[in-house]
Amino acid sequence: MATIPEVYAGKSVLITGATGFIGKVLVEKLLRCCPDVKFLYLLVRPKAGQPPSTRVEELIKCRLFDKLKLEQPNFEDKIIAVSSDMLEPKLGLNEENTNILQQNVNMVFHVAATVKFDEKLDLSLKLNVMSVQKMLRLCQGMKQLEVFVHVSTAYANCDRSHIDEVVYPPPVDPYKLMYSTEWMSDEMITMLTPKIIGNRPNTYTFTKSIAEYVFVEEGAGLPLCIVRPSIVGATWKDPFPGWIDNFNGPSGLFIATGMGMLRAMIADADAVVDLSPVDYVVNMMIGAGWHTIVHKPSTVPIYNCVSSPTNPTRWRDVEDIPDYYLKTPLEIAFRRPNACITSHPWVFSYWNFIGCKIPCMVTDLYMKLTGKKARMVRLYDRIAKSMYTLKYFTQNDWVWSNRNCEALMNALPDTDRKVFFLDVRPLDWKEYLETYCVGTKQYVLNEDLAALPAAKRHIMKLRNIRWVFNTVVLVALWRVLIAKSELARNTLDLVLNLSF
Repeated sequence: MATIPEVYAGKSVLITGATGFIGKVLVEKLLRCCPDVKFLYLLVRPKAGQPPSTRVEELIKCRLFDKLKLEQPNFEDKIIAVSSDMLEPKLGLNEENTNILQQNVNMVFHVAATVKFDEKLDLSLKLNVMSVQKMLRLCQGMKQLEVFVHVSTAYANCDRSHIDEVVYPPPVDPYKLMYSTEWMSDEMITMLTPKIIGNRPNTYTFTKSIAEYVFVEEGAGLPLCIVRPSIVGATWKDPFPGWIDNFNGPSGLFIATGMGMLRAMIADADAVVDLSPVDYVVNMMIGAGWHTIVHKPSTVPIYNCVSSPTNPTRWRDVEDIPDYYLKTPLEIAFRRPNACITSHPWVFSYWNFIGCKIPCMVTDLYMKLTGKKARMVRLYDRIAKSMYTLKYFTQNDWVWSNRNCEALMNALPDTDRKVFFLDVRPLDWKEYLETYCVGTKQYVLNEDLAALPAAKRHIMKLRNIRWVFNTVVLVALWRVLIAKSELARNTLDLVLNLSF
């Protein structure tokens, strides 16, 4: 049986979402581990006055590509940036680029999507569903297409407690919904959104579910497959451990904890948190493309790319995050890291108000008095909002079947199993989460580990400030009690008599 590099050799690959987190890792992995791949066509939209070519140049400056630069100094010659916009008709492609893609592309990875949970429904439909339709129309004209890999999410059907590797019927007619949002006003869409999405927590999971249905229905006759990653986290080991480049999902919560800006987290400590390292997810995507080409399944294979069936971890393990940031503290820490997990919203609100919002208010008052911009309360409010947005996923449990993933892993040739690893059973979660926290410091916040001694001194300073503050508060309270309570005075006399 042909190996993954052999199947990808000489092939041209089209990738959407290449400038995103998963897309970057996919580009790097394909170029480094499938060295004979012919070209990577990256659909990139112009942004902030930068053309796609400039954005790709910025992309490959990322430290993620350092290993690739050493192994293949001329890898850039295989990357072709194509100007595109998922919101535009025909993806914003001109006729020349459309012809080039349809004549040359062999494989497609559709990764682009909006991952904002609170995105407006009409925009979420355009980015997550209508973009799939446009990609399918493009692919239907491809002369040499061998596989189209669509990246969905394991939470597309989160209204179910058990999720199998099948496409479930959509909760509403997708086509009537897309037509309706074209003429509805923004106010009407906002008002109707909770009723339309039903039991799903947000427009993201709702539209990803609809996208799967549309993908299978309109892609009939094309070689398709769907990969559903769960919560995507930092790299486990490839190209190096701990790489992360964004504040999305758990990363933002980890950083907030490391800054001392999150004192409590809403979660069920016993609930399973399904976290999938991004290198594992990308291996699954590449492997799914290989498997579909080699085995040519009669139906659209779906891969629940999850870790919990074979190596579950629980939210209680996240309580160790403050300890990891005490070992490798952040230079921008506001308070000494300390946080707990609670399932009670009032406990969450209490601890964060007392332990964080009040200090933020005091800090902002000081900054205003000294003529500086107050920003701490606004930052705290964003973190609290993010926590409430995620609580649906931190307080519930799901069971995923992953028979197709297991079959894919077992079908890999021996030479591929180490490079395109799909077995998460050896993953040590405590070690991974600690490396993840270090990665947020290095790659998201761009803090130098060489400055770690200074960061540790800063944490000690914050600890001493807290001790002094707590001592002053206790003494003040005790003085008030002594002044107003005879019992307190008698207690103090007793303690002094026993001590001296």
